[in-house]
Amino acid sequence: MAIAYATSGKKKEATSILETLVDASKSRHISGREVAAIFSSLGETGKAFESLQMAYDNHDYKLNIVKVDARFDRLRSDPRYADLLRRIGLL
Repeated sequence: MAIAYATSGKKKEATSILETLVDASKSRHISGREVAAIFSSLGETGKAFESLQMAYDNHDYKLNIVKVDARFDRLRSDPRYADLLRRIGLL
């Protein structure tokens, strides 16, 4: 829902959901990959890569989908994206 809000220009609503997820991640597992997708949709590239790094560190078994997941299109031109793909064995 946060991504839908972000892509439709409702940044306040998207950010509210994101903050709830980040708070929840302190007491239970929340996928860093999913949080990264929200940051990416909000145009917050740095925080998206921080969350992807957290997913990498936590051995997120679905991290390999970032190569084909359109939610990460904004990140593809960043050198950190290619480095992530290399580290997870997709380059």
